[in-house]
Amino acid sequence: MEIASLPISLCSKEHQKIYQDWFNFADSGLCSVYGDGRITGNDATKFFAMSKLSRSELKQVWAIADSKRQGFLSLEKFITAMQLVSLAQAGNELSADILSSVVDLENIEPPIMEGLGDLVATANSSANYSNPDVTGPAIPQPLSSARWFSSKSKKKVPLSAVTSIIDGLKRLYTEKLKPLEITYQFNDFLSPLLTSSDFDAKPMIMLLGQYSTGKTTFLKHLLKCNYPGAHIGPEPTTDRFVVVMSGPDERSIPGNTIAVQADMPFSGLTTFGGSFLSKFECSQMPHALLDHITFVDTPGVLSGEKQRTQRSYDFTGVTSWFAAKCDLILLLFDPHKLDISDEFKRVIASLRGHDDKIRVVLNKADQVDTQQLMRVYGALMWSLGKVLNTPEVMRVYIGSFNDKPINEAAIGPIGKDLFEKEQDDLLSDLKDIPKKACDRRINEFVKRARAAKIHAYIISHLKKEMPAMMGKAKAQQKLIDSLEDQFAKVQREFHLPAGDFPNVDHFKAVLNGYNIDKFEKMKPKLIQAVDDMLGYEIPELLKNFRNPYD
Repeated sequence: MEIASLPISLCSKEHQKIYQDWFNFADSGLCSVYGDGRITGNDATKFFAMSKLSRSELKQVWAIADSKRQGFLSLEKFITAMQLVSLAQAGNELSADILSSVVDLENIEPPIMEGLGDLVATANSSANYSNPDVTGPAIPQPLSSARWFSSKSKKKVPLSAVTSIIDGLKRLYTEKLKPLEITYQFNDFLSPLLTSSDFDAKPMIMLLGQYSTGKTTFLKHLLKCNYPGAHIGPEPTTDRFVVVMSGPDERSIPGNTIAVQADMPFSGLTTFGGSFLSKFECSQMPHALLDHITFVDTPGVLSGEKQRTQRSYDFTGVTSWFAAKCDLILLLFDPHKLDISDEFKRVIASLRGHDDKIRVVLNKADQVDTQQLMRVYGALMWSLGKVLNTPEVMRVYIGSFNDKPINEAAIGPIGKDLFEKEQDDLLSDLKDIPKKACDRRINEFVKRARAAKIHAYIISHLKKEMPAMMGKAKAQQKLIDSLEDQFAKVQREFHLPAGDFPNVDHFKAVLNGYNIDKFEKMKPKLIQAVDDMLGYEIPELLKNFRNPYD
């Protein structure tokens, strides 16, 4: 599987130098005040106007170059935009796949930008005059968004200072949402506090399924090779959670090491203890697909209560943690393993709230003939209907996702055609993930903000119900026992949707370890700050970083 992108290496060195000068000018010259290695929409409207293309053509250029909808262009995407401008000036009709259809990308001439040469020369002369020891335009140091997460930094960063949607979300989280989470201990009940790496992480896909349903083989099929430490066999071979991600060389990093690296989004896994971290590792390798997507390979879900008790860590809790971080969750089945065990049922139940991320894959479907496949598909849908408890029909992809040729003798020519179409649909779904990653970050951020608000209402309500002096222990136990009724009171008082409330049993289990009397009372200013963020600041942020030609 390949995801369309335009590596800088596909541009000739001569043209790359020209584009680098243009990029530096647009980023830190007359067009921009930031100089942070990003061309924002405001920079683009001034710079691209020199191409003399129509507004509709420039809108298409931006949409294709900023396919991930991040709200800015890096150098790589800027080169893509310039090549698109050049093709448009030559009379080509722009489309999303035009660059992949152009054979000789290296020899696409730079576009004609009226008056740009003089402006760049002037900017370079001014830079050399003010800095005689430096050649080329002086580029200011980028504003580091990581410092917003530092406890030492108290100065608020204005929304106008951010140069991407993700940086804007980081600022809003640090200044508006994080204080509410800390005050009402949201991180202890529902989700750990976010770090800068959580926002910057590549989109993730998690593979879940019983043993020998082809999870690791599916990954091998996508990557066209094995990842470091991969084991494939009919027995339960993958005995740990493995994060497969891009890296400079092939290596495996132990879980305890990866969980404490500040640039990795896995610090929250330390809450599951050393027993889990010893069953967790990261496999890194240089790969074009992994530059865009990170995969999570999981141990096979086994049957029976005995298997659950033998695990030394909270398997369901870990899968729930990854589900919150992932952009897509693939549930893999094969025709001979359609039964959903007790543990698998708990795992699927832990995915509650992430239904939109779930896709079902009926793998190894060429092991049965067409008639049996129809029966298998019906049985699978029946089993899923009992577990997922949703009226909607779950999307199921049917195929045989491995490197072996399809068993045409079993499924016939019609089955082969079906498998190919289903595989194309699934791969298309996977290819869209990087494009939707920024939208997914916004969606998850808003979902988290609403959950934190409801959590604050619950905690402050429980605090209010506690007596001032006597009988506190008895009152606390009574509140915990009637927690479902307390949720209903909060829902009615603040007109909140019932579906957004946390799981009662999990909340009870955590609440038993706390003294409710020490919780914080309602702080309207913190709630109002989150309301303003959801109602005004996030919409304004999205407006600032939309396609500048809309």
